[in-house]
Amino acid sequence: MKRKFVTNLALVLFLNLLVKPFWIFGIDRTVQNVVGAEGYGFYFSLFSFSLLLNILLDLGITTFNNRSIAREPEKLQRYFSQIVGLKFLLALFYAAICLLSGWLLGYDKAQLNMLWVLILNQFLASFILYLRSNISGLHYFRTDSMISVLDRTLVIIICGVLLWCNVTQQAFKIEWFVYSQTVAYALTALVTFGIVWYRAGYFRLQVDLPGFTKIIRQSFPFALLILLMTFYNRIDSVMLERILESGKVQAGIYAQSFRILDAASMFAFLFAGLLLPIFSRMLKKGEDVGEMVRLAFTLIIVPAATLAGLGLYYGYEILDWMYNEHIEASSRIFPLLMVGFMAISATYIFGTLLTANGNLRELNILASSAVVLNIVLNLLLIPEYQALGAAISSMVTQVYMALLQVIISIIKLKLIPDYGFATRLAVYFLVLLLLGYLAGRFMASWYQGAILIIISSIMLMFATKLVKFKDLYRIIRFDESGEES
Repeated sequence: MKRKFVTNLALVLFLNLLVKPFWIFGIDRTVQNVVGAEGYGFYFSLFSFSLLLNILLDLGITTFNNRSIAREPEKLQRYFSQIVGLKFLLALFYAAICLLSGWLLGYDKAQLNMLWVLILNQFLASFILYLRSNISGLHYFRTDSMISVLDRTLVIIICGVLLWCNVTQQAFKIEWFVYSQTVAYALTALVTFGIVWYRAGYFRLQVDLPGFTKIIRQSFPFALLILLMTFYNRIDSVMLERILESGKVQAGIYAQSFRILDAASMFAFLFAGLLLPIFSRMLKKGEDVGEMVRLAFTLIIVPAATLAGLGLYYGYEILDWMYNEHIEASSRIFPLLMVGFMAISATYIFGTLLTANGNLRELNILASSAVVLNIVLNLLLIPEYQALGAAISSMVTQVYMALLQVIISIIKLKLIPDYGFATRLAVYFLVLLLLGYLAGRFMASWYQGAILIIISSIMLMFATKLVKFKDLYRIIRFDESGEES
């Protein structure tokens, strides 16, 4: 299993490193620079709003299905025909609730018009994730890795033509950005549906209300968890836009730093996508997950700490390179969100482990308290500190979630704390902070210092023996799985 995890993680990271950075820094960043902070903030707050209710499209079905197929692959044929019909019914429910909520919040005609398209995009994205949960649940990780970058690749092509090929006489509009995503999602959904149909060997659209009820009842704890996590991750920009008179501008300022957090989280999410079916199968077989947890945590926390170091020492320079306006305000937000990203990375390991183990009750209680904490902090901090207040709220909430998930994992799965590993990790953090400080003081340019931090982080990982060369080589070379890796 460790070989399967490491080799497929390498593949999915490689593919996403080819595509996602250009999507975030080439397309998404350029769109914001072209339409401005207010124009992008208009889109970003509506996008975040559509995400808040996104769980109504899924009700935890994707996570439930992924875990179920990983444990019992023979369930694919039966679940596939049932769940596709259920997803379409949920789409109608989600659209009605979204539009009603937007109207009650006082959204104007322009906002509601864009919300319509964002609703369609959210459905297509959710449908793709459900289809992919079947592929990864069967442990066809290579196929899933290819699909994971298909939609973004298509958006890059479409938006690239609109931005740089002078195919229209009009200035680029934020609406074009949204429509491009619609086309890319639709094409990706068609391709992915065909692959799952082929693997299932059978499909007939079913409207089976008793069957739907049973699936929803089983998936409800997953749904509640995802809803609560979405709220405390995405409500910041919505509250900024609603609370402040300059809300659209503040949401745009927040989005400049949040974009990097979002990009990094895309890569961290890849760990969860691999680990949920792997942990589920290991726990089903009664295998020890301790070593897998330690390996996965190390491989995710090192790049997260590196990014946090870059945000701490070179946040202003990075944002000044990326954007045209509001650099000073965004640079105060950036380091806080990057510290929060370290905590998010930990939750992608320990939260996934608890999900695979079926500890949904504990996770939902914890996530409920995080939502309350986040909303209270936003109400207290946003009026005075604006976007910076939202960033502080986000960081505190993420650290709170990560620490408690680690504690619950140790208790519920009887994991044995490795104090030697904890000591090496602390040494790694302290030395990395020191090297970052020295680089900031003595390096001639910020990008040279940034390169030094990145290289030093990798070397420190091996020097402190968080990961050993011989162990990594042994995992890749000799660990047999007998399945597609």
